Amino acid sequence: MYVPVTSAQSAQTLAPVGVFSAAPAANPTPVHTSLTVGHPQLNVLEDHRVTVTGALREAPHRGRSGRVVALQERIGRGWRTLARTYTQAGGRFRLSFTAHRLGSERVRLRFSGDATGRPAHRPLGLLNVYRLAGASWYGGGGTMACGGSLTSSTLGVANKTLPCGTLVTLRYDGHTVRVPVVDRGPYVAGREFDLTEATKHALGFGDTGDVWSTD
Repeated sequence: MYVPVTSAQSAQTLAPVGVFSAAPAANPTPVHTSLTVGHPQLNVLEDHRVTVTGALREAPHRGRSGRVVALQERIGRGWRTLARTYTQAGGRFRLSFTAHRLGSERVRLRFSGDATGRPAHRPLGLLNVYRLAGASWYGGGGTMACGGSLTSSTLGVANKTLPCGTLVTLRYDGHTVRVPVVDRGPYVAGREFDLTEATKHALGFGDTGDVWSTD
């Protein structure tokens, strides 16, 4: 007896044996990453270069090239990228940019993550960008223009124009202090700050000279 064969049955009969559709490849699970840092140069004069070196690692002794690492500064509730670079062999990197804006901002390193590595970040502390400012020091007692009495333990500076209470970051010979404006002065040409006795000692400052100032 003749049994008719439909087109669907014919296609099934002629299908090659042993041919299977390939299963989709599983995506690899991104691994933990970490950022290591050398000795960042975060205290610079304006218009000089800030440099940060380090490595992006997947394990203590493993890193990849071609990944993007960013140096970012805190702006309000977010972060702004100052510089980016690609990692080299072993995950090593070198970031640098020229700092033009005076002030102190919190900075960090950031790796945003990719198909094989999880995001990572590392706080670096404060980036301080300074200018040169002439300074002297003063002591004794008496009432300060911003209120209170001057003593040998008073930390602060005198300045003619900055509002009372303004915090100023000063650096001298590798020492850094952040102190408020507590008085008015100095009234000598070429000098912008009078350091209190305690501030002078904290900086290791002499009698007169230039200090680095963020303001």
